[in-house]
Amino acid sequence: MKIVANNKKARHDYFIEDTYEAGIVLTGTEIKSVRQGKVSIKESYARIRDGELIIYGMNIAPYEQGNIFNVDSLRERKLLLHKKEIRKLTELITRQGLTIVPLRMYINDRGRAKVEIAVARGKKAYDKRHDIAKRDADRKMQQAMRK
Repeated sequence: MKIVANNKKARHDYFIEDTYEAGIVLTGTEIKSVRQGKVSIKESYARIRDGELIIYGMNIAPYEQGNIFNVDSLRERKLLLHKKEIRKLTELITRQGLTIVPLRMYINDRGRAKVEIAVARGKKAYDKRHDIAKRDADRKMQQAMRK
């Protein structure tokens, strides 16, 4: 498994409730660009529209040798999940006010591009400060244990 893009900011900004692995519909030049690692998912998010899961804001840079076959780098792309999983995500989003964020994008063993998405709850500023304080305390405790 080759990790192409990672969204470190998602774990900082959200409480991760549940994760799913989704396929993604790409064109020929897009998958070539993904294999080169020219992907950014930092500003992206997913929504359910007409019973389909769509990802917005994912930036896949145009392929250099792609000429007329290149598409818009910020276009919306369809994610592939089972209908039962999409219904479950719809229920979670509407009832509990959660959001869907991509955590990472990778190429699996069979050469397919996959996106790991998470159902997440947004953190408040005090939650972020609490996490930073906890991380610092753990780091100091580890340093004290080494000495």
